Amino acid sequence: MNETDFDMRAAMAGAPDGRAGAWALVRGFAAYWGEPLGLRDGFTEAELDAAEQRLGLRLPVALREAYRLFGRRADLTSSQDVLLTPDELHVLDGALVYRAENQGCAHWGVLLADLALEDPPTVGRPDLADKSQERWEPWEERFSTAAAVMAMSEKLLEDAELSVFFAPGDELPDGLEELPALGCHYRWYAGPDVLLLRIEEDFMVARARTEAALDAL
Repeated sequence: MNETDFDMRAAMAGAPDGRAGAWALVRGFAAYWGEPLGLRDGFTEAELDAAEQRLGLRLPVALREAYRLFGRRADLTSSQDVLLTPDELHVLDGALVYRAENQGCAHWGVLLADLALEDPPTVGRPDLADKSQERWEPWEERFSTAAAVMAMSEKLLEDAELSVFFAPGDELPDGLEELPALGCHYRWYAGPDVLLLRIEEDFMVARARTEAALDAL
């Protein structure tokens, strides 16, 4: 696919509908904002089978697909927070943990009760000083949505030279248009060669494809 063929608005609109739309978004996004996905960008079936054998459980279809598609692409999985490798997957208090905040302040997982679903909901859990207060809370309704959001947000955080972080309370820059909703906690905006992510009301980061676009922002 030529990068000029990628319609981010259309791709994002189709992503929440299921796995096919989410993976189409990840493929198009990866090619437009970096490098196209390749055969070596994912983990092998054997590596995922070994994780299942070690854990004594079956991984959801959507999780296996994401790991096979782009699980080794650090720019889409681990620029800030970390997608666990298959041999790092583990169970914590009734959930399969697949992702961790970069300082261990939070984890994301899939409840064991939902592992039989092809595209199960995900949950999140903060790391608290009082462990008795920690709980798994709903995160995204589909794992595929959570994976697509991860790919996009981690890419924005990859390259400090082309990214800009806004201070709390900063206004949204002029000239950006809001994109279709993707992720329960996220709002996305785009301008010429610019993508901006706003997480609730506390955090904004933008990335440009070129230095000229960053200067314009």
